[in-house]
Amino acid sequence: MAYNLKEWSKRPERFTGGHRLCAGCGATPVIRTILRALKPEDHAIVSAATSCLEVSSFLYPYTAWKDSFIHSAFENVAATVSGAEAAYKAKLKKGEKVNPTKFIAVGGDGGTYDIGLQALSGAMERGHDMLYVCYDNGAYMNTGIQRSSSTPKYAETSTSPAGTVIPGKLQRMKDLTLIMMGHHIPYVAQTLPLKNFKDMSEKAEKALYTKGASFMNILAPCPRGWRYPTEKLMDMCELAVETCVWPMYEIVEGKLTLSYIPKNKKPVSDYLKPQGRFRHMTEEMIADVQKQTDEQWEMLLKFHEMK
Repeated sequence: MAYNLKEWSKRPERFTGGHRLCAGCGATPVIRTILRALKPEDHAIVSAATSCLEVSSFLYPYTAWKDSFIHSAFENVAATVSGAEAAYKAKLKKGEKVNPTKFIAVGGDGGTYDIGLQALSGAMERGHDMLYVCYDNGAYMNTGIQRSSSTPKYAETSTSPAGTVIPGKLQRMKDLTLIMMGHHIPYVAQTLPLKNFKDMSEKAEKALYTKGASFMNILAPCPRGWRYPTEKLMDMCELAVETCVWPMYEIVEGKLTLSYIPKNKKPVSDYLKPQGRFRHMTEEMIADVQKQTDEQWEMLLKFHEMK
């Protein structure tokens, strides 16, 4: 159906209140939006890797998930869901009666970019009919804000502290979305919670109802790790898009299309300066990040023009 915020808001709430995620956490609107993209008649089997989301939403015997939920270890959520999907297909092949079911794996950037990458790559390469959602907050937030391969360059974390010798993390973040493009799966998307949730909602519906393996990389700001006021969640998301630090795009059958091109691209300093994790950055460091961001954006523009 065509996206209409009023109509979509009437869809069943599959992720309930009462969870213990922090105020201002980006994971909450991400998961609520993904699940709302399901058709009301469809059941979902969801598995989440050990993460902020998992420990805050599934404290036995309580759960915020209305659909079937499996807690996976840090490294194997993609394997868990691909196994459930394979069992479902086996039941269908035997002629057993089963409800229409969608399969969703969820991991943070630590459990996706790093520890769970092998299982994710395997599931995508095999082509399981499932959606993998990475909610990317740029560090291992659940265990003390340690750096991950998704942590931006120069960001301060507990394992990449900024000081007089080392200015935060020294390496650029891994480009996982384009790595997933290299798996030649039917649908890949990059998005974030923004404005009226149109972009994320439409991409979630495409990802869920595209046959085969799908992957979504979704920026999910973290007020504790990024050090911004909790009420500024949506502002941080908008700045990420307008500075092209986090471009929105989708890759359908190998063709990349930008979902949004800013009319007046803002400098990356607008995004960096409101965050405490970047407060130590010098003008030279900011210029370095600007250069990297511009190069990445120009590459995506070229892909976009090739479609």
